[in-house]
Amino acid sequence: MEHRRLGRSGLYVSEITYGNWLTHGELVARDTALACIQAALDAGVTTFDTADVYAQGAAEQVLGDALRTVRRSSVEIATKVCLPTGDGPNDRGLSRKHIIESCHASLRRLGTDYVDLYQAHRFDERTPIEESLIAFDDLVRQGKVLYLGVSEWTAPQIEAALRIAADLGLRSRIVANQPQYNMLWRVIEPQVLPLCEREGIGQVVFQPLAQGVLTGKYQPGRPLPENSRATSGGRAPQFISRVLGPVLLDRVQRLRPLADEAGLTMAQLAVAWTLQPGSVSSAIIGASRPEQVTENAVAAGVRLPTDLLSKIDEVLGDLIDRDPTKTAQMMSVKPDWNRPKP
Repeated sequence: MEHRRLGRSGLYVSEITYGNWLTHGELVARDTALACIQAALDAGVTTFDTADVYAQGAAEQVLGDALRTVRRSSVEIATKVCLPTGDGPNDRGLSRKHIIESCHASLRRLGTDYVDLYQAHRFDERTPIEESLIAFDDLVRQGKVLYLGVSEWTAPQIEAALRIAADLGLRSRIVANQPQYNMLWRVIEPQVLPLCEREGIGQVVFQPLAQGVLTGKYQPGRPLPENSRATSGGRAPQFISRVLGPVLLDRVQRLRPLADEAGLTMAQLAVAWTLQPGSVSSAIIGASRPEQVTENAVAAGVRLPTDLLSKIDEVLGDLIDRDPTKTAQMMSVKPDWNRPKP
């Protein structure tokens, strides 16, 4: 496992981050979840990502339990705050009240005194940025948070936060961004990536496999695989349904020879692809089985040749989405993704 600096900060993260969205506490049994985390540790993964809203806190609890016997300083734990964790008007957003209370609750569930990276899960239009940034800065000053990040913020939102933090003279600064990014979904490339490269903000990207579609296991004209996310309970099917169009599935199958050429599985090719930009610090993988973690972790350290990257672009062609207005709109896919085959 190789490690990269998180932007221009002094923190190093593993190229593969293990994340537990839609799995721990929701789709995956506890024993299996613990086995997946152990597989990540065995593969050299040191960075783990979760959020207070994942399974309404259960995901943080499982992760904390799994890492309880691991030397705390040997891992980097990231969690998030913003999305609703209850029915009350203050159980969401980036108000000072919700940030402080959610951080304390996350620390309890994770069984730790601090988190390495605390991220604003979405932008909050209702709360002044100044209020949010000061609350985050206070947590850093108290030693409960070491580094700050955002997730699915637009370039103007990130830029405004950086400017306001500087104007306020805050010690802490945004050093990480967690966007959705994969071969098909490249909406951060026109605006977010250039800004972050200029400002020294590292990307910790999620959905490198596009909900598993880029593994090639979903094939056009065939029944959905049993025990897959598409056929599971919970919320997973609603997310994956957006990438199950016949044209898209057919095009993904054309990537198989390219993966074979590179000596990689299709999943490894997809994860390795996200790690090619220098501004990407880590790619988040999830798993429902330990062997998936082991397979995908192989993508760390893989450098894809330029001609292979060009061939991937040629195959996916008009299906690639680079529309910057779709940041934080993961369900707003291109209509072509779901069009029937001619």
